[in-house]
Amino acid sequence: MSSAVIDNSTLEAVRSELGSAMTATKCHRCGCYQDTVQALAGSSVLPAVLVSQLVEARALFEPKRYDCLGCEVCWPALAINAAAELDPALAQAGHCATEAPEERAGWPPLPGDYRVLRFHAPVAVCTLNSDELVPWLAAAHPPGLAIVGSLHTENLGIEHLIRNLLPNPHVRFLVVCGEDTRQAIGHLPGQSLVSLMREGLEESGRIRGAQGKRPILKNVGREQVEAFRRRLQVVDLIGTTDLEAIAGSIAEAAANDPGPAEAVTAEAPAVPVQWAVEPLRLVSDPAGYLVIYPDRRRHLLVLEHYANNGVLTRVIEGATPTALYGTVIAEGLISRLDHAAYLGRELARAQHALATGEDYVQDRAPGEDDAASPACSGGSCSCTASAAGVR
Repeated sequence: MSSAVIDNSTLEAVRSELGSAMTATKCHRCGCYQDTVQALAGSSVLPAVLVSQLVEARALFEPKRYDCLGCEVCWPALAINAAAELDPALAQAGHCATEAPEERAGWPPLPGDYRVLRFHAPVAVCTLNSDELVPWLAAAHPPGLAIVGSLHTENLGIEHLIRNLLPNPHVRFLVVCGEDTRQAIGHLPGQSLVSLMREGLEESGRIRGAQGKRPILKNVGREQVEAFRRRLQVVDLIGTTDLEAIAGSIAEAAANDPGPAEAVTAEAPAVPVQWAVEPLRLVSDPAGYLVIYPDRRRHLLVLEHYANNGVLTRVIEGATPTALYGTVIAEGLISRLDHAAYLGRELARAQHALATGEDYVQDRAPGEDDAASPACSGGSCSCTASAAGVR
């Protein structure tokens, strides 16, 4: 490449970012830095003005301690991004921000800056560089929203988005909103993501029509990308940060939900969905059993705790179910999770009866004999007694 056609601003960006890495001691032992220097030195088209700087950069190498530190700003990655404008072959070289993390069990399989709301909902929202939209939308919890998260790069970021959304067959829409800010020599993740959904990939793995600096997907297969494009419909709201407008788009998309998509063989397994089975019986709690009733005169909930020999040990009164079950747990009066679940249900029923004036009869626990009661059954009682007619 002759010096006559070199973009001086781009060349200066390469030199500046490489210089920042050279002054950072942590970079000297990092694979991002060393791989970038090697890649730049191997280019046959970069101008000779970089040669002396690359010699100095190589002289700073220390024994490699890590492939990548995952720094918020990765100067070697920025340098290679800029250099790729001068030598497109460099787009395939070097690191960019972080290596892909190992998948974990469950959904989503990869960590990231997102909030999960509901697995069966049909809409995912990508807020791009507007990080503040993530907690706002999560708090608003608009109907139909499955997951909301940010996106900052048009390579690893988009790869992670694909790998996180594809295992959930219920997600059928992707709302892309927020600011797609052009960084110093930067990324355009939103424009690149929309281009991917509409135009797909070139043979090289580059996103067709993408304007970001390195819109190249290396860690997802073409089958996954095409499945992602078929399954999800993109809603382009790039630049929109108005919560009401975004929520309206979520609602509109959810209203057109076509239902779950077919599984893709190359994707990670989805979260298993199993049919809940009613318990046959509760096992006696070593901590004792509980009797619950509403005191209508004082408008309180009352809970009596009995040892398994039928001896009353404690009376607890309160205005809300949370106050009562919180006290029971804090005092160690219950030791089994199935009994705790039963207690929460019965306290909610008692509170409803107290508020409406309806009769309240404490339900028998599963497996309890009709004739059993705390006063007569002792340790054979599962958990409860009838409280019919208690005033």
